[in-house]
Amino acid sequence: MSAPRPPRGPRATPDVALILLALACVLALLAHWVPAGQFSVETVNGKLRPVPGSYQVVEGWTGPPLFGSGDTVGLLNLLFEGLVSGGRNGSAVGVVAFLLVIGGAFGLVMQTGAIQRGLEVLIRRGTARLHLLLPVLFLLFSLGGAVFGMGEEAVAFCLLLAPLLVRLGYDSVCAVLVTYVATQIGFATSWMNPFSVAVAQGIAGVPVGSGAALRMGMWAVFTLFGIVYLMRYAAAVKADPTRSLTRAADLRHFAQAEGAAPSDLDSGAGAQRLAGADVLILATVAACMTWVSWGVLAWSWYIPEIASQFFTMGLVCALLAWGARLPACDANSLAAAFRRGMADMLPAVLVVALAKGLVLMLGGDNPGQPSVLNTFLYQMGQSLEGTPQALAAWGMLVLQSMLNFFVPSGSGQAALVMPLLAPLSDLLGLTRQTAVLAFQLGDGLTNIIIPTSASLVACLGAARIDWAVWLRFVWRLQLWLFALASVFVLAAVAVGYS
Repeated sequence: MSAPRPPRGPRATPDVALILLALACVLALLAHWVPAGQFSVETVNGKLRPVPGSYQVVEGWTGPPLFGSGDTVGLLNLLFEGLVSGGRNGSAVGVVAFLLVIGGAFGLVMQTGAIQRGLEVLIRRGTARLHLLLPVLFLLFSLGGAVFGMGEEAVAFCLLLAPLLVRLGYDSVCAVLVTYVATQIGFATSWMNPFSVAVAQGIAGVPVGSGAALRMGMWAVFTLFGIVYLMRYAAAVKADPTRSLTRAADLRHFAQAEGAAPSDLDSGAGAQRLAGADVLILATVAACMTWVSWGVLAWSWYIPEIASQFFTMGLVCALLAWGARLPACDANSLAAAFRRGMADMLPAVLVVALAKGLVLMLGGDNPGQPSVLNTFLYQMGQSLEGTPQALAAWGMLVLQSMLNFFVPSGSGQAALVMPLLAPLSDLLGLTRQTAVLAFQLGDGLTNIIIPTSASLVACLGAARIDWAVWLRFVWRLQLWLFALASVFVLAAVAVGYS
């Protein structure tokens, strides 16, 4: 008799980089049968817009080659092309540099130990108002997404809040919920977001800022729903930590970072009084967070400026720790901590590059250049013609959600899609305001699940969460948010939203 087989261990979830590579292979094959197309374009306010009715199939398109040369992106050079594409203000070069810089900066901050000692004192004294901390943070981040399109900025806050929430008995999923997910709920339901709804309204010929009353009510409903969802999940994890999908990883990571046993993370063992250098370091971090938030709001800072401020914060904290001779804060240890912090961001960098390279392999998102995405966009409009108004509006929401996988940029997607959706809504008997509403909800809400969103992948990297693990958690929330979005889009059709 043969020996019994040992029980199988849990099946490992595939890495998001493997998922994107597999998807790239599938799309590369399909692209040999899907024609590439292009539109005639016009430039308005520095952005290319497709001219409605100008789509034409590009003859001679045979799909992406195995190896590309010149301006052609092939399957096997999509990683390099993805890494070097774009500019300092966007994907992928700017985002990659941003991730590496803030990763290194927070590596310095964490090396000082001030954050850990501050949390120990906070837990020991019991001054954390846990029943208010999470909902207030969610509300503030949602407001940030609604008012100034907060997105990439959430990465730094995620780096800061993940250890705090784990030490308070929650998990790193809560950190992503309260930061990035909150910003995207605010982004998708905003009445004034300059990067999404304002751009879309301007392109659609709708007065910018119009229809704000319904959107404000929508923002309140979605934000309240998000807070309730967060609090229910947080309470469940607090009561039974084994329910967290990231519990084991959280314990290992923060135990290694703090030099404590995993059991210490819940008990607050080793709490001690803060030294003067700790207070100065914590004050520096708080001042930087406030300064960056004000800069984004008042001076429209973006990736280059934000990265510079956080780099400065890391240097100041390192100098304070070195001058005070804090443990493990000699010059060489701090330099090594900066490198480790940058290395921690490499998985997110890889995904950002692969996602961008995948889009380039299909021809890119320029409406005036041959691309499979242009064909998809044209077919999207064709499929909606002749459908009932309610179904057409809901179809816009669905198709925008799908397109966001390939063009996860609010302003970029608005410039690409709204010139086609606006006249199409006239033909279907829908108001252009309804088309804008379907666009902003489809564009914003799917940012919390698609692996091509640089901000999502960066926040997951900051919280040490694999995208496949995140997917196991977030798909239910995504369905609920889509159902709410569907209700608002159908209501807009019913009332003739304008």
